[in-house]
Amino acid sequence: MKIIGEKINGTRKLVGKAIAERDAAYIQNLAIKQVEGGAHWLDINAGTPPAREADDLVWLINLAQEAADVPLCLDSANPQALRTAMKEVKQTPMINSISGEPSRLEGVLPIVAEFGCPVIALCMDDKGIPNTADERLDVIRKVFTETRAAGIPDENMYVDPLVMTIGTNTEAGKIIFGTMRLIRSEFPQAHISCGLSNISFGLPVRALINRTFLVLAIEAGMDTAIIDPNDRELQAAIYTTELLLGKDRHCLNYTRAYRANKLEDKKTRFN
Repeated sequence: MKIIGEKINGTRKLVGKAIAERDAAYIQNLAIKQVEGGAHWLDINAGTPPAREADDLVWLINLAQEAADVPLCLDSANPQALRTAMKEVKQTPMINSISGEPSRLEGVLPIVAEFGCPVIALCMDDKGIPNTADERLDVIRKVFTETRAAGIPDENMYVDPLVMTIGTNTEAGKIIFGTMRLIRSEFPQAHISCGLSNISFGLPVRALINRTFLVLAIEAGMDTAIIDPNDRELQAAIYTTELLLGKDRHCLNYTRAYRANKLEDKKTRFN
């Protein structure tokens, strides 16, 4: 399971304040803590208006790279900002995101192809987010037609089926799991990713919903998630789920996590 650290996002109140005030220490602490928590990429989202986005994105990129040695996930649909950012990155970044929307394909896909970036592909088009798993698969089929034509290998694709809150549609979970299974079957070399915390928006005890959703999503084929890597209980759920699904050879990841005190308290013993 690969983790994209979600914290450096200007739409979050404190991060937006840090960007506006150029609080470098706050941003770098977020980067360091997420990598220590196990992030494989750091999502970088300036969350600022287009006129400012490129400058803010570059500022965030430079700070993150000074603080941590992991690739970045450039979270922007602004081609100009992305091209500016590509001049600053030290490692090939992931790009978040393309979709079936013609504007994104025309603006962002050439950057993905030119620089050989892995890319998140959203299950939506100019008509919005489809209501069923089959319709979302139809959108992604069209996206793969374009990405393959551009020379992007399927293994560089991270498909996001777009998690919606179950609080407004009790079928939202079933739709996502169904979409994941269809994608895993038709595009076996591709990855499946999502921002899983959307599922619990507006409901109490969100952490419980998120953990349970994570377990079911991994079983359905998800192998990457945009999460808080310092969420100890969520991380424990990942180790345990992969263990039980036979994805942890010789139980090594689970036992290493236990020895590192990433699971239950090491003093706990069962007779």
